[in-house]
Amino acid sequence: MAFFRDIRGDLKAAMDRDPAARNTLEVLLCYPGVWALIFHKLTHFLYSHKIKFIARLISQLARFLTGIEIHPGATVGKRCFIDHGMAVVIGETTEIGDDVTIYQGVTLGGTGKHCGKRHPTIGNHVVISTGAKVLGPFKVGNEVKIGAGSVVLKPIPDGCTVVGIPGRIVRQKNKNADELDQVNLPDPIVTELKEMRKAIKKLEKEVGALKEENRHLKENDDENI
Repeated sequence: MAFFRDIRGDLKAAMDRDPAARNTLEVLLCYPGVWALIFHKLTHFLYSHKIKFIARLISQLARFLTGIEIHPGATVGKRCFIDHGMAVVIGETTEIGDDVTIYQGVTLGGTGKHCGKRHPTIGNHVVISTGAKVLGPFKVGNEVKIGAGSVVLKPIPDGCTVVGIPGRIVRQKNKNADELDQVNLPDPIVTELKEMRKAIKKLEKEVGALKEENRHLKENDDENI
Protein backbone atom coordinates (compact mmCIF):
# COMPACT_ATOMS: atom_id res chain seq x y z
CA MET A 1 0.00 0.00 0.00
CA ALA A 2 1.36 3.40 -1.00
CA PHE A 3 0.66 4.97 2.42
CA PHE A 4 2.86 2.51 4.31
CA ARG A 5 5.47 2.46 1.55
CA ASP A 6 5.81 6.24 1.84
CA ILE A 7 6.12 6.02 5.63
CA ARG A 8 8.90 3.44 5.26
CA GLY A 9 10.64 5.85 2.89
CA ASP A 10 10.38 8.68 5.44
CA LEU A 11 11.75 6.45 8.19
CA LYS A 12 14.68 5.40 6.02
CA ALA A 13 15.38 9.05 5.18
CA ALA A 14 15.60 9.86 8.89
CA MET A 15 17.91 6.91 9.51
CA ASP A 16 20.17 7.90 6.61
CA ARG A 17 20.39 11.64 7.38
CA ASP A 18 20.36 11.84 11.17
CA PRO A 19 23.48 10.47 12.90
CA ALA A 20 21.55 10.40 16.19
CA ALA A 21 18.98 7.92 14.84
CA ARG A 22 19.73 4.50 16.36
CA ASN A 23 16.91 2.35 15.05
CA THR A 24 13.69 2.58 13.06
CA LEU A 25 11.40 2.04 16.07
CA GLU A 26 12.96 4.98 17.90
CA VAL A 27 12.52 7.18 14.82
CA LEU A 28 8.88 6.15 14.46
CA LEU A 29 8.03 6.78 18.11
CA CYS A 30 10.24 9.74 18.98
CA TYR A 31 10.63 11.92 15.88
CA PRO A 32 7.97 14.66 15.59
CA GLY A 33 8.96 15.27 11.97
CA VAL A 34 7.93 11.73 11.11
CA TRP A 35 4.64 12.12 13.00
CA ALA A 36 3.91 15.37 11.17
CA LEU A 37 4.46 13.70 7.80
CA ILE A 38 2.22 10.75 8.72
CA PHE A 39 -0.55 13.13 9.79
CA HIS A 40 -0.05 15.12 6.59
CA LYS A 41 -0.51 12.09 4.37
CA LEU A 42 -3.94 11.61 5.94
CA THR A 43 -4.93 15.28 5.90
CA HIS A 44 -3.75 15.77 2.32
CA PHE A 45 -5.87 12.80 1.21
CA LEU A 46 -8.92 14.26 2.93
CA TYR A 47 -8.22 17.75 1.60
CA SER A 48 -7.84 16.42 -1.95
CA HIS A 49 -11.23 14.72 -1.62
CA LYS A 50 -12.94 17.96 -0.52
CA ILE A 51 -13.18 16.96 3.15
CA LYS A 52 -11.37 20.15 4.07
CA PHE A 53 -12.80 20.90 7.49
CA ILE A 54 -11.85 17.52 8.95
CA ALA A 55 -8.45 17.82 7.27
CA ARG A 56 -7.84 21.18 8.96
CA LEU A 57 -8.92 19.85 12.34
CA ILE A 58 -6.48 16.95 12.10
CA SER A 59 -3.69 19.24 10.91
CA GLN A 60 -4.25 21.48 13.93
CA LEU A 61 -4.03 18.44 16.19
CA ALA A 62 -0.77 17.49 14.48
CA ARG A 63 0.52 21.02 15.00
CA PHE A 64 -0.32 20.80 18.72
CA LEU A 65 1.44 17.45 19.09
CA THR A 66 4.54 18.14 16.98
CA GLY A 67 5.05 21.90 16.77
CA ILE A 68 5.08 21.52 12.98
CA GLU A 69 2.38 23.12 10.84
CA ILE A 70 1.84 21.60 7.40
CA HIS A 71 -1.26 22.83 5.61
CA PRO A 72 -3.33 19.91 4.26
CA GLY A 73 -3.20 21.45 0.79
CA ALA A 74 0.60 21.32 0.60
CA THR A 75 2.22 18.63 -1.54
CA VAL A 76 5.14 16.79 0.05
CA GLY A 77 7.29 14.39 -1.94
CA LYS A 78 8.87 11.10 -0.97
CA ARG A 79 11.57 10.58 1.64
CA CYS A 80 11.20 14.01 3.18
CA PHE A 81 13.03 14.48 6.49
CA ILE A 82 12.02 17.19 8.97
CA ASP A 83 14.80 17.24 11.58
CA HIS A 84 13.54 18.29 15.06
CA GLY A 85 10.98 20.40 13.23
CA MET A 86 9.77 22.77 15.94
CA ALA A 87 8.20 25.92 14.40
CA VAL A 88 8.32 24.60 10.83
CA VAL A 89 5.49 26.14 8.77
CA ILE A 90 4.55 24.89 5.31
CA GLY A 91 1.85 26.83 3.43
CA GLU A 92 -1.16 25.59 1.49
CA THR A 93 0.19 25.81 -2.09
CA THR A 94 3.71 24.68 -1.25
CA GLU A 95 5.09 21.86 -3.39
CA ILE A 96 8.05 19.89 -2.04
CA GLY A 97 10.00 17.43 -4.18
CA ASP A 98 11.65 14.16 -3.21
CA ASP A 99 14.55 13.69 -0.76
CA VAL A 100 14.21 17.14 0.83
CA THR A 101 15.66 17.89 4.29
CA ILE A 102 14.08 20.62 6.42
CA TYR A 103 15.47 21.82 9.75
CA GLN A 104 13.68 23.53 12.63
CA GLY A 105 12.26 27.02 12.28
CA VAL A 106 11.87 26.87 8.50
CA THR A 107 8.98 28.72 6.85
CA LEU A 108 7.76 27.93 3.34
CA GLY A 109 5.27 30.76 3.08
CA GLY A 110 3.72 33.52 1.03
CA THR A 111 4.26 37.26 0.86
CA GLY A 112 0.68 38.57 0.94
CA LYS A 113 -3.00 37.84 0.51
CA HIS A 114 -2.83 36.77 -3.13
CA CYS A 115 -5.11 33.97 -4.30
CA GLY A 116 -3.94 30.91 -6.17
CA LYS A 117 -0.33 29.77 -6.09
CA ARG A 118 1.39 31.87 -3.41
CA HIS A 119 3.92 29.52 -1.80
CA PRO A 120 7.22 28.14 -3.12
CA THR A 121 7.91 25.03 -5.15
CA ILE A 122 10.91 23.14 -3.78
CA GLY A 123 12.88 20.81 -6.07
CA ASN A 124 14.45 17.44 -5.33
CA HIS A 125 17.45 16.89 -3.01
CA VAL A 126 17.12 20.31 -1.39
CA VAL A 127 18.45 21.15 2.10
CA ILE A 128 16.74 24.03 3.95
CA SER A 129 18.70 24.91 7.07
CA THR A 130 17.64 26.16 10.49
CA GLY A 131 15.49 29.29 10.52
CA ALA A 132 15.47 29.81 6.76
CA LYS A 133 12.45 31.48 5.14
CA VAL A 134 11.40 30.84 1.56
CA LEU A 135 8.60 33.26 0.72
CA GLY A 136 6.68 33.52 -2.53
CA PRO A 137 5.33 31.49 -5.48
CA PHE A 138 8.63 30.71 -7.19
CA LYS A 139 10.79 27.67 -7.87
CA VAL A 140 13.79 26.52 -5.86
CA GLY A 141 15.72 24.17 -8.12
CA ASN A 142 17.10 20.71 -7.53
CA GLU A 143 20.25 20.11 -5.45
CA VAL A 144 19.93 23.52 -3.74
CA LYS A 145 21.28 24.32 -0.26
CA ILE A 146 19.77 27.18 1.73
CA GLY A 147 21.90 28.38 4.65
CA ALA A 148 20.67 28.94 8.21
CA GLY A 149 18.68 32.13 8.73
CA SER A 150 18.49 32.97 5.03
CA VAL A 151 15.46 34.72 3.53
CA VAL A 152 14.86 33.59 -0.06
CA LEU A 153 12.57 35.82 -2.11
CA LYS A 154 13.52 34.94 -5.71
CA PRO A 155 13.85 31.79 -7.85
CA ILE A 156 17.01 29.74 -7.32
CA PRO A 157 18.55 27.70 -10.18
CA ASP A 158 19.61 24.08 -9.78
CA GLY A 159 22.74 23.26 -7.79
CA CYS A 160 23.19 26.54 -5.90
CA THR A 161 24.00 27.45 -2.30
CA VAL A 162 22.11 30.48 -0.96
CA VAL A 163 22.84 32.50 2.18
CA GLY A 164 21.95 35.88 3.65
CA ILE A 165 19.06 38.34 3.89
CA PRO A 166 17.89 38.59 1.20
CA GLY A 167 19.26 35.27 -0.03
CA ARG A 168 22.24 35.50 -2.38
CA ILE A 169 23.75 32.74 -4.47
CA VAL A 170 27.27 32.17 -3.17
CA ARG A 171 28.09 28.85 -4.75
CA GLN A 172 26.97 26.92 -7.82
CA LYS A 173 27.13 23.28 -8.87
CA ASN A 174 26.96 21.73 -5.40
CA LYS A 175 28.75 18.42 -5.19
CA ASN A 176 26.49 16.84 -2.57
CA ALA A 177 23.19 18.54 -1.71
CA ASP A 178 22.36 15.94 0.94
CA GLU A 179 25.09 17.38 3.18
CA LEU A 180 25.27 21.01 4.25
CA ASP A 181 27.95 22.52 6.42
CA GLN A 182 25.84 25.14 8.18
CA VAL A 183 28.89 26.86 9.70
CA ASN A 184 31.54 27.24 6.99
CA LEU A 185 29.42 28.82 4.28
CA PRO A 186 30.64 31.67 2.08
CA ASP A 187 29.54 35.09 3.32
CA PRO A 188 28.84 37.48 0.40
CA ILE A 189 29.15 40.56 2.62
CA VAL A 190 32.55 39.50 3.98
CA THR A 191 33.68 38.68 0.44
CA GLU A 192 32.61 42.12 -0.76
CA LEU A 193 34.41 43.81 2.14
CA LYS A 194 37.60 41.89 1.33
CA GLU A 195 37.39 43.05 -2.27
CA MET A 196 36.86 46.64 -1.10
CA ARG A 197 39.91 46.40 1.18
CA LYS A 198 42.00 45.14 -1.74
CA ALA A 199 40.81 48.04 -3.90
CA ILE A 200 41.56 50.57 -1.15
CA LYS A 201 45.09 49.21 -0.66
CA LYS A 202 45.66 49.41 -4.42
CA LEU A 203 44.44 53.02 -4.48
CA GLU A 204 46.61 53.93 -1.48
CA LYS A 205 49.64 52.46 -3.26
CA GLU A 206 48.88 54.41 -6.43
CA VAL A 207 48.31 57.65 -4.48
CA GLY A 208 51.58 57.11 -2.63
CA ALA A 209 53.41 56.62 -5.94
CA LEU A 210 51.87 59.83 -7.32
CA LYS A 211 52.88 61.77 -4.20
CA GLU A 212 56.45 60.48 -4.51
CA GLU A 213 56.53 61.43 -8.18
CA ASN A 214 55.23 64.93 -7.41
CA ARG A 215 57.86 65.32 -4.69
CA HIS A 216 60.64 64.47 -7.12
CA LEU A 217 59.24 66.90 -9.68
CA LYS A 218 59.06 69.65 -7.10
CA GLU A 219 62.64 68.99 -5.99
CA ASN A 220 63.84 69.16 -9.61
CA ASP A 221 61.98 72.43 -10.14
CA ASP A 222 63.59 73.90 -7.01
CA GLU A 223 67.04 72.88 -8.24
CA ASN A 224 66.44 74.48 -11.64
CA ILE A 225 65.47 77.71 -9.98
